[in-house]
Amino acid sequence: MIGGSIDRVVVVGNGIAGLTAADTLREAGFDGELTVVGGEPHPAYSRPALSKALLLDSGDLSSHELPPAGHGGTQLLGVRATGLRLDRRLVILDDGTALPYDRVVLATGSRARRLSDLPEELTLRGLDDALSLRSRLAGRPPVVVVGGGPLGMEIASGCLAAGCRVTLVSQGVPLILQFGPYLAGVFVKAALDLGLTIVQTGSARIEQREGGARVVLDDGAVLEAETLVSAVGDVPDTEWLADTGLVARGAIHVDSCGLVRPDIAAVGDLAAFPTPYGRRRIPLWSSAIEQAKVAATALVRGEDAPPLRFQPYFWTEQFGLSLKAVGRLPLQGEPTYVDGGPGGGPALMRWSHEDGSGVAAALNYRIAIPRLRRMSRTAA
Repeated sequence: MIGGSIDRVVVVGNGIAGLTAADTLREAGFDGELTVVGGEPHPAYSRPALSKALLLDSGDLSSHELPPAGHGGTQLLGVRATGLRLDRRLVILDDGTALPYDRVVLATGSRARRLSDLPEELTLRGLDDALSLRSRLAGRPPVVVVGGGPLGMEIASGCLAAGCRVTLVSQGVPLILQFGPYLAGVFVKAALDLGLTIVQTGSARIEQREGGARVVLDDGAVLEAETLVSAVGDVPDTEWLADTGLVARGAIHVDSCGLVRPDIAAVGDLAAFPTPYGRRRIPLWSSAIEQAKVAATALVRGEDAPPLRFQPYFWTEQFGLSLKAVGRLPLQGEPTYVDGGPGGGPALMRWSHEDGSGVAAALNYRIAIPRLRRMSRTAA
């Protein structure tokens, strides 16, 4: 086991996982030299807000902002890690700097998966992406969004709210893979009622055309638009770790405390951790926070740290609907209504999985998250 004093910790990544890890290191008693490396030039911000409030046609440009970091560490922003020397405990940066560490947190997250290399294919992953798309929407161009998951639907909702004509290309019914048929049906109806055009296809590709790009569907049909946005998943940023032996099937596999080994933690979108349903990478805001708290504590306290007991929490706002759900998605069958009823109005619902686990969901319903968590545990 790797031991010794902990005088220097480097956190690679300044998203919510890296920020939470840095704060938790201090809370766990680490008072040494702390360095946080961020590939973006911006301070940490709320990524979920990028596809929600920040896209809306209003003057508010602060919805993504987080309070200033309170960990007191050195922040190196706008630089990227290019290598990790395990033998010498060094993080190598793209400007040639080598940062020594006693413990390191890997929190470089993920990037948007793309369907082409064309600059006309926009994605929404970072703050600069969101500000660029918001600027484009000011002219109310027709928009094609490729991807029927939560992010694609949120982007489509924001574009509609900005006054654009929007077509969403989805591989099957939007949201059905993530939510299940009942909730997907509720959101699709709301989207159609607000004027979204939905095109279902088995596959889609993006091709160059004169003056831009176009979407070609599996039946040969072509969709053209001034603005084209894809939202087809993410790719963990692990290439800089390729020669370390830490990457397996595109992710960093960690134990129940978020550790790869006693001196290395991996948290957030690049980490695959044990769950009751197998090892999973769960790229959610709440997942990144919970992972970071556990892993940072484990780096400081070792075997005295408690393991991760993660309970999925998901929320989305789109097409006039707000959903908060605690428990494992997607869901099959009709819900049991605790309050409200079908029809898209305010409702508090529960489902039970075959394994006895429960899910609680609130649709346009004001409820504290701790109560929703308690409901999910009693849903079975």
